[in-house]
Amino acid sequence: MTDMAVSDWVGREETIQTRVTDHLAAMLAATLAPQEDTRDGAAMPLLWHWAAFPALAPMDQLGDDGHPRRGGFLPPVALPRRMWASGALTFHKRLHVGERITRHSTIREVSEKTGGTGRLVFVTVDHDLHGEDGKAITERQDIVYMPMPNVFSPPKARPVPDAPLLDETVPVSEALLFRYSACTFNAHRIHIDLDYTREVEKYPNLVVHGPLQATHLAALATRWKGQAPDAFEFRGVHPMFHDADMRLVATEDDNALRLCTARGTEHQCLQAKATWETT
Repeated sequence: MTDMAVSDWVGREETIQTRVTDHLAAMLAATLAPQEDTRDGAAMPLLWHWAAFPALAPMDQLGDDGHPRRGGFLPPVALPRRMWASGALTFHKRLHVGERITRHSTIREVSEKTGGTGRLVFVTVDHDLHGEDGKAITERQDIVYMPMPNVFSPPKARPVPDAPLLDETVPVSEALLFRYSACTFNAHRIHIDLDYTREVEKYPNLVVHGPLQATHLAALATRWKGQAPDAFEFRGVHPMFHDADMRLVATEDDNALRLCTARGTEHQCLQAKATWETT
């Protein structure tokens, strides 16, 4: 991609209007939290809105990785591997099952860097979500594109906190990854196709979705405080694979909760922070 093409994509906008139906909410609950109320009008758990805005590309417009082919709203970055690297959300109002949701998205920045794996392209997208009662969520989404590796080279392991305040375990299986992919209409093959994952993207096992990990951490923060956080941010620091269960770990830091997913005692996978304006 040329510098001119990169700069042309900054400022691009799109608006989508949809809703999380009671049926989709029931699918999410069966996958993530069976105790949740999924009837019309029920308050949705944090981050369930991610299932409301799937990329509806026809089959002949999917790339080899299962993602929609490059171009359209997102820039046509030539690098083959794509990851949702990090994000930050501020929650103004709760969204509800069946509520009409409008998302206005703007590409804030497209930048190129060089890292240990070679050339990287970062795309930052701002999302403003409005429910029927006004602004509900302000969200920043960071996407990174990178070369396809010849072998898997894991990032530096970050130790899991000792003696955490909270420590729970979520069973991980191929069925969980398939169900979450189905709920979010995500055909990215690293989550569902083991042969592709190992032979093409060189991961040793299926990759657990970053948004799936973030959703469990946001739910843990909500249970601990007894109320949903006002802000939540996260970033991936190491891939999580389906051959081990997911630990949800948290430590308290003033009016914040520092969280991470972890593979046993080996290393952190996704780091997050939840904050509340009032105690």
